[in-house]
Amino acid sequence: MTGFTVILLFLLLIVLKVPIAACLGIPSFLYVWTHGIPISVVSHRMVNALNSVPLLAVPLFILAGNLMNTSGISDRIFRSARVFVGRLKGGLAQVNILASLIFSGISGAALADVGGLGNVEIRAMRDQGYPDEQSAAITAASATIGPIFPPSIPLIIFGTVAEVSGIQLLIAGIVPALLITVSLMLQVAYLARKHDWPRDTALPRWQEQVRILSSSLPALVAPLILILGLISGTFSPTEIAGFTVFYMILINVLFYHELNWNNIASIIRETLVSTANILFIVSAAAIFAWVLTVEQLPVTISHLFLSITKNPSVLLLLVNLLLFIVGMFMESIAAILVFTPLIVPPLVGLGIDPVHLGIVVVLNLMIGLITPPVGMSLYMVSIVSGVPVPKVIRAMVPYYIPLILALLIVTFVPSLSTFLPNLFFKK
Repeated sequence: MTGFTVILLFLLLIVLKVPIAACLGIPSFLYVWTHGIPISVVSHRMVNALNSVPLLAVPLFILAGNLMNTSGISDRIFRSARVFVGRLKGGLAQVNILASLIFSGISGAALADVGGLGNVEIRAMRDQGYPDEQSAAITAASATIGPIFPPSIPLIIFGTVAEVSGIQLLIAGIVPALLITVSLMLQVAYLARKHDWPRDTALPRWQEQVRILSSSLPALVAPLILILGLISGTFSPTEIAGFTVFYMILINVLFYHELNWNNIASIIRETLVSTANILFIVSAAAIFAWVLTVEQLPVTISHLFLSITKNPSVLLLLVNLLLFIVGMFMESIAAILVFTPLIVPPLVGLGIDPVHLGIVVVLNLMIGLITPPVGMSLYMVSIVSGVPVPKVIRAMVPYYIPLILALLIVTFVPSLSTFLPNLFFKK
């Protein structure tokens, strides 16, 4: 059994819609078994893959997102964003995007954004006459900001696999996330004029606006605190995850008072299930990556890339095309775990900054979350909105344009990703 046989079996299992952890684990186990390698190697590699301090951030960020959703913080973020941009043409669509940016500064995950803010956003847009499919499409598109703006679960996982500084990756996501936000808001402004979308008709008087912003202030300052903590070196990625959980509990105890023991038990249960799903994939990917390394597949892939071209820009374009196709069929975390060891060596060998590469990889795969047939955000927003997936996909078409343009800009202007890390961390 060769490395290419392992990959072919992996692809076959994906086509058969076998759970992704099994797609990674079964070919790896068969390889170990057919080559007479001790079975203990499987458990050893899988357990060691989880023995990682940066990976502790994953369950903590999941817990923070669940705390936000249960304690009413999501609703407060939406209402405060409504005060800022609700008066614009297509106001609630713009609110949707701005709220996603604020929410992403705490949750670090696209699906948490859709699940946490989606109900509030889609219900408000429905009340003001927006078609449900448009509301769902905007919600899914804006959720791509979450895994780019710090904190970010996918960036932390990329950093762990590629052995790149997690802090630098998180800081590198700030400017690209703002670029995506502006691009989506410009597209919404165009569509609002084209389709005559309304301004927000439920804006309160200024006294009420002050009350809303005052109530939301503890949640709104959280992204600022986290970013300052990263830049100053106060927090590592794991520490910032722990602080985020602490901060969410603190503002609930001091200000919001919406958590109770029943809520906490439910939150912990949801966090455990989500964490187990992700870390099972991580551990299965570890043995899969080990098999590929034993077969020297990363070296073969590197030679293949370099035989095509040694132009870094062309290679980045090829990697984007590869990941775009992969993102259509493969869950993003699994794609990061499988493809990062294959694409990082040849590109970094040609002088591409691994921090820049990490932003490109994650942004590309986040677009994959809203790309059929396997885009998880499409299915999540379909459940939240009650709109069939095909209708959501049709409404999504205009939003692919700003997202792909943003991806190309980030790809070919590396300073957008590397400027802040170089400013704060490289002498």
